[in-house]
Amino acid sequence: MEPYTTLPNRILSWAEEDRPREKLLLKGISALSDAELIAILLGSGTTNLSAVDLAKQIMQDNNQNLHSLAKQSVKDLQKFKGIGEAKAITLVSALELGRRRKVSEVEIKPQVKSSEDVYNYIQGDLADLPYEEFWILLLNRANRIEKKIRISTGGVSGTIADPKLIYKYALENLASSIILVHNHPSGNKKPSDADCSLTKKLCEAGRFLEIPVLDHVIICNHTWYSFADEGKI
Repeated sequence: MEPYTTLPNRILSWAEEDRPREKLLLKGISALSDAELIAILLGSGTTNLSAVDLAKQIMQDNNQNLHSLAKQSVKDLQKFKGIGEAKAITLVSALELGRRRKVSEVEIKPQVKSSEDVYNYIQGDLADLPYEEFWILLLNRANRIEKKIRISTGGVSGTIADPKLIYKYALENLASSIILVHNHPSGNKKPSDADCSLTKKLCEAGRFLEIPVLDHVIICNHTWYSFADEGKI
């Protein structure tokens, strides 16, 4: 018998760029055919067929139609030589994930058009707290909120927000802009000198890093203060 790696139908004997896994890494997943994607799920073929050849056989039997393949049961798939229960379950599971993805609703990220939008989005996290917390909202280019992050938790009269940490998160998440948010448990929505100083510092850093601060909103019970609305940003 010929050595394993010299059999012409073995994927290991192919040029690296023609092997499904390597092709995916080199050229991206969109460069792979349906059969090559299925071959990655199968992992291996038979003595006479590579995983890709086996995948092509499966696709051919289903008229090159993934919808038809998705209707196959575990037992149906086991009719193919080289497809045991484990491989059949893998294929069925992958196709089911694809179906669920298609029918699931696309998450619509909230868009910020005003300070009221910010208040409505985050007031549930901050409005009734007996202590201060500092949060940031990370926005994309369409001013949609990609993520909200709690930066710090403090006492009744204040909390510390580290500019380096704030922009670390902004850079790691490729934010196009940020909005600063914190609460005043006292009920007084007027910004403190420390609030104004921090806002100025973060705005300067944002201009340098090209990740601007769009607003700093202070949540206070059932109302809020906006630096942007007051012309202070």
